[in-house]
Amino acid sequence: LTARRNCQTVLEHFLAEGGEYRELSVTPGAIQGREMRPLTLSDKASLPADQYVFACGPWLGKVFPGVIGDLVRPTRQEVYFFGIPAGDARYAESQMPTWIDHGPSHFYYGIPGNDWRGFKAADDTRGAPFDPTTGDRTPTPEAIREVRRHVEFRFPGLKGAPLVEARVCQYEQTPDEEFIMDRHPGAANAWLLGGGSGHGYKHGPAVGEMMAGMVLGKKPVDQIFGMARFAGGKKGA
Repeated sequence: LTARRNCQTVLEHFLAEGGEYRELSVTPGAIQGREMRPLTLSDKASLPADQYVFACGPWLGKVFPGVIGDLVRPTRQEVYFFGIPAGDARYAESQMPTWIDHGPSHFYYGIPGNDWRGFKAADDTRGAPFDPTTGDRTPTPEAIREVRRHVEFRFPGLKGAPLVEARVCQYEQTPDEEFIMDRHPGAANAWLLGGGSGHGYKHGPAVGEMMAGMVLGKKPVDQIFGMARFAGGKKGA
């Protein structure tokens, strides 16, 4: 499953069902009487709703610095794509599975060549703190050398393979690497969802179903994912 393609498909189905998609920044509404007032969008529009779900990825702590803050900590994660030798299908998705290599100090993983993007490889070890808004997304030569060394060790046929693409992404880490799925402590009509810790996409359908059940009052908050689990949890906005 290709995350980018599948997310686009979900959006298309959402729009077909009558949903509306806007690419804007948002400011949460003021909280009055345990209820969040309408949101303010960056185009100056106001967005009223019966219930709000904030699934802000690595920005969740910035949107709610008092409630979430550093309970969601973005980390810098570099991802690389190496060119596959011409005519060699051993490193393509038709003949190779997704792979994971647990080492003593690093945890490498990768995806065989698909969508003509090359052989994906990355170090899952949590990187340095990262600002997802202003952080420099230029891959570092040191990290490129390290991942290339590992790829060539595990896959000798890729020795000297050209680096055809590199990206700087981010994880959204919680202290225990579990999701946050809970009601805002000060607003009964606002919900907070995040902390995927590098596993958000693959759990998306289950997380969405759980959150929908909570918002609709069909399921209680699962304390495994509730904010009360963090001792001395935050109380502000």
